[in-house]
Amino acid sequence: MDHSYRAAMGGKNGSRPGRQRPGFAPSYAQPEPDPLPNRDDANSRIFAFVDDLFFLAKIQETARKLNVKVEFCKAEKDLTDRLKENGEEKPSLIIFDLNNNSIKPLSLVPKLKSKLKKTSIIGFLSHVQGDLKQKAHEVGCDMVLPRSAFSQNLPQLLRRHGAQEEETAG
Repeated sequence: MDHSYRAAMGGKNGSRPGRQRPGFAPSYAQPEPDPLPNRDDANSRIFAFVDDLFFLAKIQETARKLNVKVEFCKAEKDLTDRLKENGEEKPSLIIFDLNNNSIKPLSLVPKLKSKLKKTSIIGFLSHVQGDLKQKAHEVGCDMVLPRSAFSQNLPQLLRRHGAQEEETAG
């Protein structure tokens, strides 16, 4: 079958050039934020309860590129021990994989929220888990994102919460 008529229509699949379906505009990659100044003496301000190896590696790599320290916790005790080491300095961000089976995020978030009032708590989950998203908001998560949105916004989130230390010190 000869499909040469498609070329005359102008473009792939017979679509006319310059016309797209509404809501399907091409997406553009966001520019990577600039890395923060490297400070070896800085305490971690971002903690993550993530056991998914894909997201663990993604967070580590993004943090390395931005010169932001992120510490990973397996249990609540890990976080409380590290907070004691940091002294008065409280974390600015705690990240939860809401599908983490080794901890119970929905019971741990309210405990942490009551102790750390100014700390932002962000959870991420599958986009089809609407009920879990609602419960996470109810127990105290400041923001709950689908995995894709979390991945896309990760550099900006890490930079913003890692940079607070620089802003308050300077």
